Amino acid sequence: MRAILLSGLAAGSAAAQVPPADDIIVYGRAIQQIGIATSGSEGTVGYRDFENRPLSRVGELAENVPGLIATQHSGTGKANQFFLRGFNLDHGTDLAGFVDGAPVNMRTHGHGQGYLDLNFLIPEAVERIDFAKGPYYADTGDFAAAGTLRFSTRTRFERPFAEVQAGQFGYLRGLAGGSTPVANGELLGVVEGTLSDGPWDLDEDLQAFKSLVKWSAPAVRIGLSAYTARWNATDQVPERAIADGTIGRFGFIDPDLGGSSTRIALNLEGTGERTRWSAFAIRSNFSLTSNFTYLLEDPVNGDQFIQRDRRWVVGGSIDHRLPLNARTTLRLGGDLRGDLIGKVGLYRATGGVPRAAVREDSVDQWGGGAFAEAEFRPADTLRLLLGLRADAIGYDVRSDLAANSGSGSAAIVTPKAALAWKVAPTLELYANYGEGYHSNDVRGAAISIDPATGDPAETVPLFARARGAELGARYEAERITLTAVGFWLHLESELVFVGDAGTTEPNDATRRFGGEFSLFWRPTDTLTLDAALALTDARFEGVADDRIPGSVGNVLSVGASWQATPGLVATARVRHFGPAPLIEDGSVRSDSTTLVNLGGYWTSGRFRLGLDVLNLLDARDPDISYFYASRLPGEPAGGVEDRHIHPVEPRQVRLSVRLGL
Repeated sequence: MRAILLSGLAAGSAAAQVPPADDIIVYGRAIQQIGIATSGSEGTVGYRDFENRPLSRVGELAENVPGLIATQHSGTGKANQFFLRGFNLDHGTDLAGFVDGAPVNMRTHGHGQGYLDLNFLIPEAVERIDFAKGPYYADTGDFAAAGTLRFSTRTRFERPFAEVQAGQFGYLRGLAGGSTPVANGELLGVVEGTLSDGPWDLDEDLQAFKSLVKWSAPAVRIGLSAYTARWNATDQVPERAIADGTIGRFGFIDPDLGGSSTRIALNLEGTGERTRWSAFAIRSNFSLTSNFTYLLEDPVNGDQFIQRDRRWVVGGSIDHRLPLNARTTLRLGGDLRGDLIGKVGLYRATGGVPRAAVREDSVDQWGGGAFAEAEFRPADTLRLLLGLRADAIGYDVRSDLAANSGSGSAAIVTPKAALAWKVAPTLELYANYGEGYHSNDVRGAAISIDPATGDPAETVPLFARARGAELGARYEAERITLTAVGFWLHLESELVFVGDAGTTEPNDATRRFGGEFSLFWRPTDTLTLDAALALTDARFEGVADDRIPGSVGNVLSVGASWQATPGLVATARVRHFGPAPLIEDGSVRSDSTTLVNLGGYWTSGRFRLGLDVLNLLDARDPDISYFYASRLPGEPAGGVEDRHIHPVEPRQVRLSVRLGL
């Protein structure tokens, strides 16, 4: 199919050690990292690693990173809830995401700081995922305390294709793409449309469209992408309403919830002999209607609220390597970003219609960072990296309440260090230390008055510093890769801006200890096995009730892929995450969640038939759990404290047919 439709996405800032995106990766997990990686917890996942992997939603691409979980507590079009290293990362507060050179996280966002929405990605167009964990990397600044994801999209397809996927609960997905040589480069185009009602008693009525057009030459790549989605939402519901039969397990309390999201992005990437650069411009529009407490705050009109965000994001980055001598290389780089936020607001609503503004702002926010990193090789088997990064943020907030308007700026300097020792050709050991940060919503830095109550409000510092250290090991043989790391991470006491309330909320300092283990093994040419285990102990510091709500203590994933015949592949995956405290004293906890997915894929010539069975055992576990007070009709004025859950979707079957053209 040579006719290219419209386009799909742009965002990402690629690490300097990553090969150019036009290199087609077979098994990314099998790429040799010894002598290249600077920690035991970084790695690469290639398209072949997840080509035959059942996905119930786009955000599960992030689960290719060992120890990372992506869940959902609302409609499909909303950003996922991420969990990594004992963090409930909300929608991305300490997880940095990039695609093709541009950042995905949104600063000072209407729903939450660092909002990381990956729904615009087309999985078949993703070539590789490069990941890193911890604040040890000089080329990454904001939101990267827990980890960093860098997605690179394809530069070509082997042949044009069209695909249709259909399943239960009104699921229908169409996809078409192809590439062709144009002007000494390769022009790629891919388009996707998805409709779904979901298993919920309230039809989700998801309508999503995505597209990507990308032209790639050896030294430059230009991408244009578009994404739009609308959906109804079944948010988390109180368990008591399920237990007494008020609603079913897939029922709803408020029928007027949902949202819409639009993203159009243009990005450029360039690669020279020693220099990489990127530039991007992103247009984003977001609206979300939610109701978590029902009749607790307003028994007459209800507690429904709407969040909106409309902005431009523009910027770029550069990364240059300068060899000083045979054993020393200096790396220099920086990035700039501007968020021109025309409207970011929180509104009280009834029936999905806003009735009063809690607060409404327009914000101009800029940020810039510069880094220097020196790599020394005192011996052929030893590498020492020392880095320093400096970041600054400035803002101008214009609020509907004059007392909450203001401008200002701040800066932060963060050191980095890494040591890699190649003990043997198949074994390398690592030691890492680094400081990093996430930025806070700048509306919290300018705030004086709580817009909901009129009470004085405490301001938020622009930066929340993180300090971390890690010891790791990597073993690579012909058919097997093993990694093991132990880590420590400390976050300073901070205030955060809460988008759901339009004001600030205090948090204590935290510390996390943990260990991670991963395996990639091809015992035969036809069998591939992978596994990952992550264990974390997360606590507040200096307080009696020190459990961190939502901090998942253990994550396990196991997968197997068997090439049964030259044209038939069978895949099985198990994904488990354990219980987490839901309040600080640990007396209320979430239930653990275990899902099993199966996939079978048969290819004959240009024809491919796929069958995915999601949640094979029809588990009735929660996808996510919270504990707080809410009020249903007839309940006491103070509401009832209860666990609120969003269940995993029930067992479902999806069939796909692909035809190469």
